[in-house]
Amino acid sequence: MHRRRRTALLLSAAIAAAPLLTACGNDAHPGAAAVVGGQRITVAQLESRVDEVRAAQRAAVTDDTQYAQAVGQTGGLARDTLHGMVLDRVLHRAAEDAGITVTPREVQEMRTGLEQQAGGAKGLETAWLQQYGIPPQRLDENLRLQLEAQKLAAQLGTNTSQPAFWNALSKASTSLGVDLNPRYGSWDEQKVARVDAKTPWVREVTATGTKQTT
Repeated sequence: MHRRRRTALLLSAAIAAAPLLTACGNDAHPGAAAVVGGQRITVAQLESRVDEVRAAQRAAVTDDTQYAQAVGQTGGLARDTLHGMVLDRVLHRAAEDAGITVTPREVQEMRTGLEQQAGGAKGLETAWLQQYGIPPQRLDENLRLQLEAQKLAAQLGTNTSQPAFWNALSKASTSLGVDLNPRYGSWDEQKVARVDAKTPWVREVTATGTKQTT
């Protein structure tokens, strides 16, 4: 994945709408979308996060046609949301390993500055939702992660687009051990990214019918 895109993913994966998935065959991760550092991210937790984004979109766009267009313009929300959830945990571990902490005051100061740039709290919430798929209730949580990333990069004498930063995340990813449910792809520890995997037992169910993947 291009470094610039991976940097953008620190702001959580770009918003997208996922096809409904049904599995045919044995599931090696019953009830889990991923396991990170021995801790499960359940399918229910993932679906709840996706629902948060959809609810925020619905609240921001009240016109049915515009809402349908917004949903149609974004593809892969479940996978991208899971990518963001896993990457958040990897980044937090990398920050912890480096002895980095972020205070609530620092988060509030960052938020205040961003709100001034965005023309107010509502403007910032709308921007984060549209650009990064972050619903309003997750904004402070995401800003804390942004600060962790900035501090980690500064400690390494680099920035979040450079190999040294991503090497630190790769080390944390390897240390944690990331195991994705195959229906969502697999995790590349070197790239620190979710990658699609061919799973012939997974079917994509769309509004126009069912298509067997290869």
